[in-house]
Amino acid sequence: MTQINDLINRIGKTLKHQLKWARRHNLEAWRIYDRDIPQYPFAIDVYRDHIHLQEYDTGWQQSPAERKAWLLEILEAIEHITGFPQQNIHLKQRARQKGSAQYQKTGKTGEDFIIQENGRQFWVNLDKYLDTGLFLDHRNTRQKVGSIAAGKRFLNLFSYTGSFTVYAATGGAISSETVDLSNTYLEWAERNFALNNIDLTLHQIIRADVFPYLQQAAQQRKQFDLIVLDPPSFSNSKKMQDILDIQRDQTTLINGAMALLAAGGTLYFSNNLRSFELNPQLEAQYRIQNITRQSIPEDFRNKKIHQCWEIRHK
Repeated sequence: MTQINDLINRIGKTLKHQLKWARRHNLEAWRIYDRDIPQYPFAIDVYRDHIHLQEYDTGWQQSPAERKAWLLEILEAIEHITGFPQQNIHLKQRARQKGSAQYQKTGKTGEDFIIQENGRQFWVNLDKYLDTGLFLDHRNTRQKVGSIAAGKRFLNLFSYTGSFTVYAATGGAISSETVDLSNTYLEWAERNFALNNIDLTLHQIIRADVFPYLQQAAQQRKQFDLIVLDPPSFSNSKKMQDILDIQRDQTTLINGAMALLAAGGTLYFSNNLRSFELNPQLEAQYRIQNITRQSIPEDFRNKKIHQCWEIRHK
């Protein structure tokens, strides 16, 4: 019982601090717990009046009965401390998988609902896919993009559900292109655009593999003032021409994006590969600043959730 009390106390203390912080920042989705106690290998996120509960694979051996009792104790603890009913607690197991696992369907349908973040609105679904439609750890970078987007041409590569574009467009970007290979997520992006009254004649949604898109855009002499490049660590999607490995392919992607970046423009490059190292040749070629520390929000503090760089022409 002592260990579950440790979990209850940890979440309770975090919530007490964060509720005021979330209200102050106009947030309805944030992280309250991330594997802080080894016996409870979970990430726990609030989404309005729901909990997104992700269990990380530890390889522990439990009998079905032991596992059921353990999970029930955790669900009851979260219900007790948050006040949310168990039907509003959405449990997922995150296996150790590479690639586009985060985009895979879970087999459940779930319910789409809207959450607010810094005055913007986004559709989320806590059941249907491994991820929810909004990466909470990129909140700071989204806000940064929104704050400098006025009057700029914006490009969003590997756009997922278009949240960076929502910030750029509502922040005054004069035009944008939102590029991804998934019809599912581009349709989701379009719904997010509609939710935030974004004009699709100025802000285009483009279904494309990013690698050939970069080549074609360079041939067409396209130029952007602000670019976000946030690729998965690895992808072997059948829709792609080749396998994406971000450690190997970083130079091709960054050079391709920089070829489209206007003089005085800014590229934000990020990925969540824990072992990732930036190619030193790129640092010789461009003005690069590691902004990881500033880009990780308060609710993800002390976690190596992603790395992020600000890249400009010399």
